[in-house]
This record gives sequence, structure tokens and C-alpha cells, in this order.
Amino acid sequence: MPTTVLIVDDHAGFRRAARTLLEAEGYDVAGESATGNEALEAVARLAPNVVLLDIGLPDVDGIEVSTRLTREDPSRAVVLTSTRDATECAPLVKSCGARGFIPKSELSGAAIAALAA
Repeated sequence: MPTTVLIVDDHAGFRRAARTLLEAEGYDVAGESATGNEALEAVARLAPNVVLLDIGLPDVDGIEVSTRLTREDPSRAVVLTSTRDATECAPLVKSCGARGFIPKSELSGAAIAALAA
């Protein structure tokens, strides 16, 4: 069974690029969300295996969304992403229950698989 992913990012271009890349690598993209609130609703509705979550969202930031999602289900695989440097984001990852961080420029199916396993 393929891994299902919800892509959460406020930039439509990144969502399209991430979808194309992940589907080409065998992932099933269950849906996309542009805001934190949309992501919370989509996770409840779609139950993806992995949530690829941008840190900077226009309403509820990705850190708070990850905290809520992993509090509800500690086994949920949340992977944060951003254009920020990984060293800048490392402390945030530990504080919110996410499995890890992937810079947007380094997104790949293998990088998600390494964190979501």
C-alpha cells in the first residue's frame, strides 16, 4: 500500500511541485492544504500517513499544527519543511512532535521515507 501524504503549504507552486515529485516516486498525495486550519480539517477527513507541513503558514503556523496533530496521535508522521536553514529549524522540530525537517530544496521521497518510517 503506498504512503499517503497531505501537502500543507501556502504557496500553490510548491504544492504542485511537491505533488509531482512525490507521485513520481510512488507516493499517493491524498490532498493539499494552504493554511493550518485547512490542514487540521484535512487530516481528520483524509487520515494521511504523512503530513508534509510548511512552518510558515498564514493563519496557524506549522509548529502549532504539528503540536496539535501529534498530541492527538503521537504516532502520526509530521515532517516539517521550509525555505529556512535546517540548523535554524532543528529546535522547533523537537518542540512540536514532528519526525524531522526537510529543506524545501532537498525534498524527495527518500527524505520523507527516512523520517516517516
